Formats: sequence, structure tokens, C-alpha cells
Amino acid sequence: MQFPVYISLFSLHFPLHAITETLGMFIGFRYFLYLRLKQSDHIDNSNRIWVILGAIFGALFGSRLLGTLENPPGLLHADNLLFYIYQNKTIVGGLLGGLIGVELIKKGIGESMSTGDLFVYPLILAMIIGRIGCFTMGIYEETYGLPTSLPWGMNLGDGLLRHPVSLYEIVFLILLWQTLAFIGRRYTLVNGARFKLFMIAYLIFRFLLDFIKPGYRFAFGLGSIQLACLAGLIYYLPTVVFPSRLIQKQYV
Repeated sequence: MQFPVYISLFSLHFPLHAITETLGMFIGFRYFLYLRLKQSDHIDNSNRIWVILGAIFGALFGSRLLGTLENPPGLLHADNLLFYIYQNKTIVGGLLGGLIGVELIKKGIGESMSTGDLFVYPLILAMIIGRIGCFTMGIYEETYGLPTSLPWGMNLGDGLLRHPVSLYEIVFLILLWQTLAFIGRRYTLVNGARFKLFMIAYLIFRFLLDFIKPGYRFAFGLGSIQLACLAGLIYYLPTVVFPSRLIQKQYV
């Protein structure tokens, strides 16, 4: 397999990643609309639109901000700061930024109900499609792993056998989707519990995954994304400590 993978259309050549990234967002949003029609949404239409806008703009800002801070020396030596900010983004920043954006919007419109559950499966689907594109970039985008001697190590374009971390993440997301669906069938969850479980699981996974990814590390051995994951986990600490609160109590 030749990295990066390009798609040719007439005289134009597009990196497959650009296509899968756009496709992931489109299919994910269409899936969200499908689930909202299929399931009862306890948020009225006007508030849901505000929530979606908060999620979109928060995710855009958060993904660029954390992506920019991922490599401080690169940021300090960037020739074109705006272009550097534009080309750097990360899903962890997008998730946390989207969370902050939604919470700020909810306070502004006076919405007290949890709004994240309907986003979970569409988010996972969009992320899976997007990570397929990340894999096709090989070492030409910072979503590859460190060299490894494990039998499933892959040559991603530089002749070294590396951890295919994008494939690891795809497998994890599929398993997480199935696990959340199983929990939802087995237990009656409180409103917002599915989103909290998704965020906690993904933040833990990304914190651990980044130990086998190259990148800038601060003096204490952690990178910016790992620090952001820890901040998110601290936010969800009450849920981590008291997971039983996610299950509705049965009264007889």
C-alpha cells in the first residue's frame, strides 16, 4: 500500500483523508438526524439547534486550539501562524471544545436537560470514517505510531514497522459502540449517561494511546493531548468515582 493514498478525478488528485473526513461529518450528521426522528428527543427544536451550533463552533475552536498547542516548539517557529493553526487539529480538542460550547449555550438559553446522548453513536461513526482517512495518510500526518517489533507493525511510508494507531482506534471505537449498546440494553441509564461513558472511555483510551505515538512531551513525560484528556477526566471524576449514579433506580 502506497502512502499517502490519493483519489484521482479527471485531472485532480485528492488525498483520500480529505474525502473521508468530509464524508464522516456528513454521514455522522445524517445518522444523528435519523436517530432523532426514530427516538424521542426531550429537547425542543429551537434549543436543539442552539445546542448543535454550540457543539459545532466549540468543536472547531477546541480542535484547532489543542492541535496548535500539541507542538509548542513548532508553534513558536511557525512561519505563517494562521496556516499553522489551520493545519493542526485533534479530535480530543474537538470533543472537549464541543462539550464546553454546548454547556455555555445551555446556560445561555436556560436548558437544564442533558443533550449529549443522541450525539454518541453518530460521533463514533464519524470518527471511525475519519480514522480510516488518517490511516491512509501514513506518516504524512501525525496520526501514526512509534516503531514496534510486534507482528502487526506496519510500514506506513518510511520503511519502519510502526504501530498502526489509527487502526487501533477504529477497533476500539467499534468495541465501544457495541459495549455502550449492550449497557443500554441491560440497564436503564439516566439521561446523559451514555455520553459520559463515551467521553470517559475515549479520554482514557487516548491518554494511553499517546504513549505509543511520537510527538512533543513536556518535562514530566506527557503531551498536550494527554493533559487535555486528564482535564476531561477530572471534569467527569464524580461519574468515575460513582458510576452507579448513571443507572436509574427502580422503585416498587
